[in-house]
Amino acid sequence: MVDFTALTAIGLKRWQNAKLTRRSESDGVAKRLVAAKARYQVVEQATGVPWFVIAVIHERESSQNWKGSLAQGDPWDRVSVNVPAGRGPFASWEAAAIDALVNCHPYLAKRKDWSLAGILIGLELYNGLGYATKGVPSPYLWSGTDQYKAGKYVADGKYDPSKVDAQLGCCALLKSMMMLDPSISFSSTLAPPAPVVPAKPAQTPDTSSSGLGALIAAILSIFSGKSK
Repeated sequence: MVDFTALTAIGLKRWQNAKLTRRSESDGVAKRLVAAKARYQVVEQATGVPWFVIAVIHERESSQNWKGSLAQGDPWDRVSVNVPAGRGPFASWEAAAIDALVNCHPYLAKRKDWSLAGILIGLELYNGLGYATKGVPSPYLWSGTDQYKAGKYVADGKYDPSKVDAQLGCCALLKSMMMLDPSISFSSTLAPPAPVVPAKPAQTPDTSSSGLGALIAAILSIFSGKSK
């Protein structure tokens, strides 16, 4: 059983203290992730998941391979065999990514909290809570920072405490991406588009006889001390 309140507090502290240990590598990967921002924003618009969260998941699942599904890295143009299995085939990478976020565990498209705390929990859930149950930093998040030293699930249910994850973690990538793209920020929810307020039509003076009569009466009432 995972205590999500404690996991959230630990995650926020790790983020605050984390320092990049493979800066040149994470900056290089971040550069190509940010370069694909427009493609990730297409999926963001369909799911509500921030584009930069989608980007770091894409890197973790398939090293940003556009032929690999966001769900597990399997080719999206055929039925997936790895968990989640049985998905697809899809018409495009974007269609497969939307399916992964909307229809597959942990259903990130249903989440509304995209604060930093919500993002950290969402990323833990996307990879699974095996590391959280052991009380160790997940390399899925923290590899490439000083918050992670070693330990990796090398197969389903098989944890090797001495194995070092060669991939960069999502948090290392996010930190590098934020230095490249200052628009990346964490808020409780994605801000909806600002409503368009139609301009009020200009009012034309009422020049009708009744309108002029009302105007004259108002002026006379001011001078007679009857105006309210």
